[in-house]
Amino acid sequence: MTSSGPDEQWAWLGLLKWSLSYSDGTKPSSESIAMSGEDKKFLEEVMKNGILDENERMKHILEKMTTAMDGFKNGSTDIDVDELEDLLLELRDIVEKIDYARAFCSLKGLTFLLGSVQQKKKVPNSIRNAFLGILVTVCQNNPPVQMELLDLGSIRILSEIFFIETDQGVKAKIVQAISANIRNHATAESVYCETEQADELVAQGLGVGGEVSEQLKKRTLFFLRALITSDDSDRNRVRKFEASTGYIADNFLNETNTSEIREMSLQFLNRVLEQKISVDAMLEPRRSDVVALGIERVSALRALDGDERDFASVELEQWETLLLQLSRITPDAPAPLITAARPPASTLPQ
Repeated sequence: MTSSGPDEQWAWLGLLKWSLSYSDGTKPSSESIAMSGEDKKFLEEVMKNGILDENERMKHILEKMTTAMDGFKNGSTDIDVDELEDLLLELRDIVEKIDYARAFCSLKGLTFLLGSVQQKKKVPNSIRNAFLGILVTVCQNNPPVQMELLDLGSIRILSEIFFIETDQGVKAKIVQAISANIRNHATAESVYCETEQADELVAQGLGVGGEVSEQLKKRTLFFLRALITSDDSDRNRVRKFEASTGYIADNFLNETNTSEIREMSLQFLNRVLEQKISVDAMLEPRRSDVVALGIERVSALRALDGDERDFASVELEQWETLLLQLSRITPDAPAPLITAARPPASTLPQ
């Protein structure tokens, strides 16, 4: 990531403090992170009357977060991480509602989230994961928020964090956040696909460069499927990720993988073949290898009975569909040549 001085790296924290100080109904951000008597009274009132002003509660939680981030920045060890996690879960539930999601953005919450997750050395991974979870919630299927994140450089920021991150749980959350940021948003999908690191991020998430966690594989599989089978996908996009499609076919269908990975992979490959945008990744010699494995798996799955047969029903159905589709695919047709239009005969010089 771009290097900068310590104060510049935490500039987002000052922006949130400024935003909160100019919002009605907030309190000074210097309050202690420990639960005060006022907090306890507030919670007792909520429990008694079931009344909650979620806008004010969101601001209050963000103020608590600014205090905690100041503590992390200065190396404080007197921070209740468990309480912070509870507050961030509450905040995630609040911003799940679209109106509060936009209010969160107006408070510079997105800048705060992106800044916080970059502080690998100062902020605990559990808190960074919670911030990423909020990012996922606030932007998924919310085009204005997705666009605002694009303007903030979210794809570049999250991708850079992914490549230097060592914690598998955080990497899985980053993939989920990028997926939520761009999914079902034509401009965001296009921007991601045009970045140099797009296919490498997916490849690493699948484990091409070394073994990765089950969670990271699943999040990357889901992301890739959504990306190359979206309504706005085209042949260039499918081919950009052709190597990852081949890797899934070569490595994720056998019994060394969990049933969930096998099912997700089969569903992914079937969807790629169904859309018929580009199927060259599944041609020979890969097709013969997959067919041979498929025949073996179908035979084994059909031999099961009782609960085992029921458990394997999705995989069996997906294998049968894949074998049928593989028997019918043909190489991609050549792209049509673009030639200059010839003017009508009446306009040609005589």
